[in-house]
Amino acid sequence: MSTPPTPQDQQPPHPEPLWRPDPARAAASRLVAFQRWAAEHHGAPAAPLAPVATDTEAATRYADLHRWSVEDLPRFWTAVTEYFDVHFHTRPTAVLAEPATMPGADWFPGATLNYAEHALRAAEDPANADRPAILHLDERTAEPVTTSWSELRRQVGSLAAALRANGVRPGDRVSAYLPNIPQAAVALLATAAVGATWTSCAPDFGARSVLDRLQQIEPTVLFAVDGYHYGGKNHDRTEVVAEIRRELPTLRTVVHIPLLDTPAPEGTLHYDDLVAGDTAPVFEPVPFDHPLWVLYSSGTTGLPKAIVQSQGGILVEHLKQAALHLDLGPDDRFLWYTSTGWMMWNFLLAGLLTGTTIVTYDGSPGHPDTGALWSVAARTRATVLGTSAAYVIASRKADLHPGRDLDLSAVRCIGTTGSPLPPDGFQWIYDEVKPDVWLASVSGGTDVCSCFVGGVPTLPVHLGEIQAPCLGAAVESWDPAGHPLTDAVGELVVTKPLPSMPTGFWNDPDGVRYHDSYFDTYPGIWRHGDWITATDRGTIVIHGRSDSTLNRQGVRMGSADIYEVVERLPEIAESLVIGLEEPDGGYWMPLFVVLAPGAVLDDDLTGRIRTSLRTELSPRHVPDEVITVQGLPHTLTGKRLEVPVKRLLAGTPLTKAVNPGSVDNLDHLRFFEQLATTRKH
Repeated sequence: MSTPPTPQDQQPPHPEPLWRPDPARAAASRLVAFQRWAAEHHGAPAAPLAPVATDTEAATRYADLHRWSVEDLPRFWTAVTEYFDVHFHTRPTAVLAEPATMPGADWFPGATLNYAEHALRAAEDPANADRPAILHLDERTAEPVTTSWSELRRQVGSLAAALRANGVRPGDRVSAYLPNIPQAAVALLATAAVGATWTSCAPDFGARSVLDRLQQIEPTVLFAVDGYHYGGKNHDRTEVVAEIRRELPTLRTVVHIPLLDTPAPEGTLHYDDLVAGDTAPVFEPVPFDHPLWVLYSSGTTGLPKAIVQSQGGILVEHLKQAALHLDLGPDDRFLWYTSTGWMMWNFLLAGLLTGTTIVTYDGSPGHPDTGALWSVAARTRATVLGTSAAYVIASRKADLHPGRDLDLSAVRCIGTTGSPLPPDGFQWIYDEVKPDVWLASVSGGTDVCSCFVGGVPTLPVHLGEIQAPCLGAAVESWDPAGHPLTDAVGELVVTKPLPSMPTGFWNDPDGVRYHDSYFDTYPGIWRHGDWITATDRGTIVIHGRSDSTLNRQGVRMGSADIYEVVERLPEIAESLVIGLEEPDGGYWMPLFVVLAPGAVLDDDLTGRIRTSLRTELSPRHVPDEVITVQGLPHTLTGKRLEVPVKRLLAGTPLTKAVNPGSVDNLDHLRFFEQLATTRKH
């Protein structure tokens, strides 16, 4: 186990918040309404009757509520299910079976329910019949296309009936090769209504990447597009779909969705035919821990882990997260830029649980220019806009002024995730998007399809800091000996179970792979693999992955801190730092940079990189070399491939250092393989 970075690697505390919630708005949030109800019915700390006056009071109030939520898990999660009126077809015999150990916590034993029933609950109200459930845009549409709540319910009912007619039964796997389009949402909800298990891949995945995932779970149904439109171009996927069909012998039904208007291949069903009926949805009651969907790890060093999450666990976690932490409700429009290959797409659908209109966008966030996603938010009147830290930084580097150039008056909250948002990104949002916006930077993972730490509508936002741990998430920062830390960097651990933690991995019957992924460092404690600082005011700073830590002269350093400094320079588009232990006992720490168009890595730029790292971090953070590369390799969901690059530079062959199907551009990896060969000679 590695030692955490030293405290000097942290950002210094910022004396004043960047933003404070309006006291009246905070008092009217769903979080405060929940707290008042839970105080009356379940012994939660009393919520304030008047708006909170100071930051310290707000922090104390939330800390008390959070402490209650993790000290008595059965009472807290009972409160969640009752407050949001979760419909159990069969009542549970308990909330959390004893002993409540990790892994293996047994939530709401004996209960039956259905996730899709709750996602379509808003459609039961005749007043919502014509209200939009989904607004959809792609690169070629100027105005969003609306799917009303009544239409969504009709399509889900029709498609669920068609799935049953084609032999789909509870527990069968339904797969999808689809972009972020309304048809994908309908297909997921119909799958859940039947009690089958959903899984999806984005159509920019190649055949090998898709098969690495789907062959593990042996689906009986495949929803597939013929292609997609991205970056101003059509991308034909008919041959990829044909290969996927050939290599999945368990498929009994293939549903064709012709985004490029090609005829349905032989032996397939046309999606439009399956949703043409007028059938009310029938919701199969399934056990609380029944598999809802399978998500996948990046799979950079082997087959992706097939992560199974339950209908009930996701339902209660997403109700809590969407309603209480993003304050989503029927008056909101929820846009998060994502693909169906990333867990944020699954979380986007959580908006439906709160009666929120979700906004799906199929296209590039940077076409026809970097500001495209800001334009989508303006055109759809999104109230909650989610994006990645990388997009925020790209917007800053492109010198965008979305608040000046677009009507973003509807946006009240901006969410960011995917990687740590550096302080410059925080500042840019308040300078260039709008000064009165709630910035909800969040961090969690595919592993739980939610957030461990994130936004709280009653708390201020501090520069470079996530507002707080989420309710029900017993998050701490630990040293290697398992002692909690405050204002010092440690491992992110979760000391008590969450309902959305995996029920296991597919094809891991003894749970060995699941145990080794999270519980082998601290027995019975979830170790997530991130360096964090838990501050004395209750905020959280994420420093990056602890499994790619730099260790120079005995001092551990987080790579995210280096990226934040280097990528602030306008000439640097992206960077990657690696620390390599050499056979002679030496240590080589190169910094690889992708230059912005027109930039040159000359002595002046190299000097400014070194000076910035030396003065803003420490002399130990200065690289041994600065090397230009044409591009950097990423996972298919856009994360830097630090560990595989380190393996390549250590001499591991590419085929053994990384799973090729998990990489967005193998040519970018081959550069590092060639560099390793060159250095040997």
